[in-house]
Amino acid sequence: MEEKYIDIHDESAVRWLTLCHERSRNALSSTMIAQLHSAIESACAGDAVRVIVLAARGKVFSAGHDLSEMTRQEGEDLEDHRQRVGAILERCAQLMLAIVHAPKPVIACVTGIATAAGCQLVSACDMAIAGQSARFATPGVNVGFFCTTPLVGIGRNVSRKHAMEMALTGDMITAQRAETFGLVNQVVDDAHVVAETQVLAQKIASKSAQGIRGGKERFYRQIDLPLEEAFEMASCAMLDAVTAGGDADEGPRAFFEKRDPRWK
Repeated sequence: MEEKYIDIHDESAVRWLTLCHERSRNALSSTMIAQLHSAIESACAGDAVRVIVLAARGKVFSAGHDLSEMTRQEGEDLEDHRQRVGAILERCAQLMLAIVHAPKPVIACVTGIATAAGCQLVSACDMAIAGQSARFATPGVNVGFFCTTPLVGIGRNVSRKHAMEMALTGDMITAQRAETFGLVNQVVDDAHVVAETQVLAQKIASKSAQGIRGGKERFYRQIDLPLEEAFEMASCAMLDAVTAGGDADEGPRAFFEKRDPRWK
């Protein structure tokens, strides 16, 4: 039986995916990537789950890639090493894209330390709540390389100068600085981070899944477009949403009837 790296449980319409391989500091090993990717896909299937939360057990949210997998193995030639590591990086990129492209909101519940690809995992989520003791870093420069792939997501969350500060110094930043940078939405007391994440997740789960699904997808498509193209795409998306029927009809009807909407 394959060792379990992800603990899965539901609370109402919220699916909690908890990294639980504390021995490896929840590193994004090949096994962790595969199990997490599979869990994301499963959560996105069907209508029962409306929000996904990524959490972790232990003092480390995720230490990033498993360095034992990334280093050259005994007897391995350079080309084989490049192909093996390249495959790991590709699978990790596909995991990050699966989170961004998920039709359901994904929230990171961060306790402990998130470094390198673990920090990238936080950046891939739609929102993030961190405990006061959480720390973040892209420490590649400390071991002789640059955290290039983590900066893809991080650089789309924070300003360029803040992203380069993290990458060039390799220093840990506090949860408070991460909130200032824009990497996380909110910092709360460590004892309350799970409860606050659940409150946020349930609030989002109470909204129209139809509206969120289309809106999330179009947001990420337009955000890097030139302004004119972004408005054109957003206008088309808004037109589609308003005329889609279903929840788009129920929402205004409930508003005018002064009652809670009954989403499909």
